[in-house]
Amino acid sequence: MTPPEHNRIIWRPELLPIALVLAATPTCFETARLDAVAALLPGLSADHADGRHFVVDEPAGPHQLWSPEPTHDPHLGVLIPLDADFRVRVDAAMRFQRRLVGMSAGPLPRGWRLTAMQRRRLVAMLRALDGRLAGASYRNIALALLDAEAAHWPAREWKSSAARSHVIRLVADAFALMNGGYRKLLRGR
Repeated sequence: MTPPEHNRIIWRPELLPIALVLAATPTCFETARLDAVAALLPGLSADHADGRHFVVDEPAGPHQLWSPEPTHDPHLGVLIPLDADFRVRVDAAMRFQRRLVGMSAGPLPRGWRLTAMQRRRLVAMLRALDGRLAGASYRNIALALLDAEAAHWPAREWKSSAARSHVIRLVADAFALMNGGYRKLLRGR
């Protein structure tokens, strides 16, 4: 189920390389027409102080577009900065172009597709972080996430257990994500 437009989160394109920056092109690009893009966009845009944001849904993952300045120029292109995320930005532009010409957009760029194992680990990290922020001990987190037997282990076994080490890593990685590491996820890394 797609969330309503007002509930969508709009990310800054410099932090989200799959977000495309729309820009006017020189008039010599006759076939780069705004009307082709506009046909996909009605009702899926939101105006913010930094410009207009668009979200175009796609089964494999949405297209996020940003126009920093309102343009009435009918010739439109995608601005792709020459930065460390150039390849991901090009892949995102290719997906959007395929959508514009009526083809299947295809999957999100490779770094953006999480494996089932990555998703499970991220969920475990969030649960471990929630527990730790609520005051839970590493042992209680292990009890909830990993091994119900951990509650009955003697202190000596607990201190040298793989479960304790695993929970400590989960919590440390979760705190790193919370303190800005999530930006790596946004970049597909």
